[in-house]
Amino acid sequence: MKIQSIKFGVACALSASLLWTACSVLVIVFPSMMLSMSGDMLHMDLMEMKWHLTTWGFVQGLMGWFIATGVGGWLIAAIYNRFI
Repeated sequence: MKIQSIKFGVACALSASLLWTACSVLVIVFPSMMLSMSGDMLHMDLMEMKWHLTTWGFVQGLMGWFIATGVGGWLIAAIYNRFI
């Protein structure tokens, strides 16, 4: 079964955008808890740092993840379709 590469890429991009937005909201609402959890995930002590999430930073991250995961998803589907 072939995967429609463009649709898969868009689905990946939209999924990453939703996750980025949810994560950004959590950082705004629970900054200390999210910093602690990020440190735990990276096996580092990040508690001396602070979050600096601006509107422009949010938009840049959103665009970056949208493009990167969209292209990545498209590429994965295109390669997968070649193997069929």
